[in-house]
Amino acid sequence: MVLSVFGCKKNKETQKQIAKPNILFILVDDLGYHDLGITGSTFYETPNVDKLANEGMMFTQGYAASSVCSPSRASIMTGEFTARHGITDWIGAKSGEEWRTRKRHDKMLPADYLQTLPEEDVTIAEAFKSNGYKTFFAGKWHLGGEGSYPENHGFDINIGGIEAGSPNGGFFAPWNNPKLANKIPGENLSMRLAKETANFINKHKDTTFFAFLSFYAVHAPIQTTEAKWKKYRDKADSMGIVETGYKMERVLPIRQVQDNPIYGGLVETMDDAVGVVLKALKDNGLDKNTIVVFTSDNGGVASGDNYSTSNLPLRGGKGYQWEGGIREPFFIKVPWLKNEISKTEIPVINTDFYPTLLDLANIPLKPEQHKDGISLKPILEGKQLNFNRPLYWHYPHYGNQGGEPVSIIQENNWKLIHYWEDGHQELYKLPSTEIDNLNVISRHSELAEKMGRALMNWLHNVGAKYPVLDSEYNASKAEERYRNALKNKWPALEKNRLEVLAKDFQPNKDWWKSKVTVD
Repeated sequence: MVLSVFGCKKNKETQKQIAKPNILFILVDDLGYHDLGITGSTFYETPNVDKLANEGMMFTQGYAASSVCSPSRASIMTGEFTARHGITDWIGAKSGEEWRTRKRHDKMLPADYLQTLPEEDVTIAEAFKSNGYKTFFAGKWHLGGEGSYPENHGFDINIGGIEAGSPNGGFFAPWNNPKLANKIPGENLSMRLAKETANFINKHKDTTFFAFLSFYAVHAPIQTTEAKWKKYRDKADSMGIVETGYKMERVLPIRQVQDNPIYGGLVETMDDAVGVVLKALKDNGLDKNTIVVFTSDNGGVASGDNYSTSNLPLRGGKGYQWEGGIREPFFIKVPWLKNEISKTEIPVINTDFYPTLLDLANIPLKPEQHKDGISLKPILEGKQLNFNRPLYWHYPHYGNQGGEPVSIIQENNWKLIHYWEDGHQELYKLPSTEIDNLNVISRHSELAEKMGRALMNWLHNVGAKYPVLDSEYNASKAEERYRNALKNKWPALEKNRLEVLAKDFQPNKDWWKSKVTVD
């Protein structure tokens, strides 16, 4: 198939390849595809990220390798799909018979999975380090505990990267993180990580570096300052506060509107922090020879956790098998190609970052490692491509947000979802039919059968692990859980939403430690 790019502008002055460019990789936690101004939000304000996207390449069909964090992060690090590297759920989630302790009353027991990044894999950081790059990591890791921290997988410096999947102590100092010292009471975590990254850039401006800024934002617990809350509360008020903010998905309510002023402040602070790091590049004269990547690890949290945002018109969100759970902001800025292209609809996935960045840095590719990625360099250069490759997802678990055990194959803009509970399948023609919740499998049964066989063959070949039916499953208890969500959880969420939007809202005395008080 021929896939094209849009907004192509030839500019010979931007064609000079930088022999050994710096790399800045920015990863945001739980940021949804539509959580940015550049991707369509009219509520959140993200001028720094919007500017970055406009200066680089926007992949409008960019995907994460999983709908939850650890598997997706492992895929970035290894260039492998989740079923291949073995980390298929967020590290710490229960599996097997231990799942019953969650009292979810689900039909299946989730598959076992690896809970640490495999030592035998050569990470993207190790690849750059072995080629003379100074490597730096700041922020969320969640790919194993002590012995499997960033410094054990190729990063020379680790600031704040531990086993935790959310910010211990919240988004304002003091925090409980042995890799991040407390300095200023009430300091914001996103800004601190940005300043640490900027300091690294300042110190190593005369070297070549691979810097990985991995925000804990915008993961729960969602917190912000009183000033930012007020800004977005007033904005929501001016836009018109709707009476109902949720509807029921299959097992849990799901948010339908972007009007959470706490989350709005959290998103904007992340954007402010991105601005700090980009300014450090410019101030040091490095903006012309530094490749910048910006992406998220999974979809926005629309159900479960803090029910923070809406991913509409994409269906679902974090933990879900639909587009809202896996389609992400996916931007790459290559300074010497800055006027070459603006956006593309070519489907890409975060396993592609590994070979792409090696290729752009003139480092030999490692196809034996990044088996499930391709170099996007030709796309970034504005070339039309004749290629056709399937993308695979494997999530043999239940999401905290309402997602189900599934495996997925996507090819030629057809997406087949296989449900492990009962073997039924859904087929969507992207992008329209899934957004409209229109499963077209009955019209294309032969295609679905062919894609299903390819999916099962691939899973078998990579040694995927599968969930199993729970012999203790109780359908009446599962139905009771659903009725409770419908009768109690949904009204409670609607009530809380309006409370957060009330003019007199105050979460606690010091606004989650952001307002330093003296008793």
